[in-house]
Amino acid sequence: MSGFIERENPALFSEIVGSVAAASPEAVDKVVRWADAEQRIWATRPLPDRLVALTRASAAIENAIEDLAELLARESGKVLGDCRGEIGFAVRYLRWVVEHATMAYADREVDDELGRIVEQRRPFGVVAAITPWNAPIILSMLKIAPALAAGNAIVVKPSPLAPLTIDRIAGLFDAPIRVVHGGTETGAALVGHELVRKVAFTGGAAGGRAVAALAGDRLTPTVMELGGNDPAVFLDDAPFAGDAMDRLVMASFATSGQVCMAAKRLYVPLARLDEFVSAYRSAAGRVLKTGHPLSAGVTMGPVISAAAQRAARALIPPDAVLLGAFDADPSTGYFVHPALVVAPDPSSPVVVEEQFAPVVPVLGYESEEQVLTWANAGDLGLGASVWSADEERAFAFARRFEAGFTFVNTHNRTGMSLRAPFGGVKRSGWGREYAGEGLAEYVQTCVIHAPAAFRPGAVAPSGGPSAYPPG
Repeated sequence: MSGFIERENPALFSEIVGSVAAASPEAVDKVVRWADAEQRIWATRPLPDRLVALTRASAAIENAIEDLAELLARESGKVLGDCRGEIGFAVRYLRWVVEHATMAYADREVDDELGRIVEQRRPFGVVAAITPWNAPIILSMLKIAPALAAGNAIVVKPSPLAPLTIDRIAGLFDAPIRVVHGGTETGAALVGHELVRKVAFTGGAAGGRAVAALAGDRLTPTVMELGGNDPAVFLDDAPFAGDAMDRLVMASFATSGQVCMAAKRLYVPLARLDEFVSAYRSAAGRVLKTGHPLSAGVTMGPVISAAAQRAARALIPPDAVLLGAFDADPSTGYFVHPALVVAPDPSSPVVVEEQFAPVVPVLGYESEEQVLTWANAGDLGLGASVWSADEERAFAFARRFEAGFTFVNTHNRTGMSLRAPFGGVKRSGWGREYAGEGLAEYVQTCVIHAPAAFRPGAVAPSGGPSAYPPG
């Protein structure tokens, strides 16, 4: 890809929001070599100095949040409030990293009767980040913040469907960070570069396979956050109260359902299916309004593209329950009326495939063993949720999910915590983001060891220099 990438407004596809220059493989090479040189200088700066630079960046982003949020809404189709929330959360995470980096990246030393061990936390060098369009700011910041704090340089390649806001945010850092734009050719040049020492990827299965294969060919370590087909299981004692249903509706339809950890399959006791559908429809009437992302009161905008619109419509049968208020013109933007599919065939695509669209199925189950089998079916295991009036019962059930992150009595954004590591099992990826585990992804542990037997003044053990150490 060469030339320029133009980004249309998915809510008004006649409007071009902006454009960015696409990077050729030669341009990527130049950026990575710059990052490699700058990283060597950045890594020599004391950690407190690096954290001061990140703190200044957080203030600059926060001061520009209104302009950035509007730009993000226009390029992505996300409603303005969600865009403010995403950028604000990214600032919060950046400050959390600053607060916790000193402990996470400090050397650790033991000096006792067994010897002396120093564990150093060293940066990798140049980190490549490949990020998607659905939450481009927070999903980039989850990589940018710990990578820079640890002393790495980072080169971000965002999706061509959301290149503008992250490009502007990267420019607010006084640190070794650059953004390159393009499609698969640009991504391959970045991931496969000889000076890239770590790859962090968030995206779908097809992109994940390509990135993992290319990184594996160079033996470059990766952290991969891939897709999910998250089940939400309501046990037989779960209340279908207003607040719970409001949370569940938005857990499925925030960002028009285009979220990896959205609630994508709803399971309720068969005897309570009609009750659930009624409560869900009422909640959708309270919290769902589809329309232009910059309009007041709108909670759901368009999907990202014409292809996404076609795919979503193909999943919605004629008898689906349409939800909430719909104040949008599908002839001017990629709007889809959100839908609940009641009691579909358990083997249908809307159930077994990740929809990534404003459509969600609800199925009735007869026993906990049956619903657990259904919930754990498939290759994906990113998130899940269990809903119950009894927290202990919910936790006991949750322990049996095949999921990297399980929510209790909520799902999606309302259940996230900066102190809780997030990531998938099975084919939903590996590695973790958030919490201490997320910080640890961006350093290597390097050890210096002086065994007690060979320290000055010690008596060497019998058995010669090849003897195994005692204990």
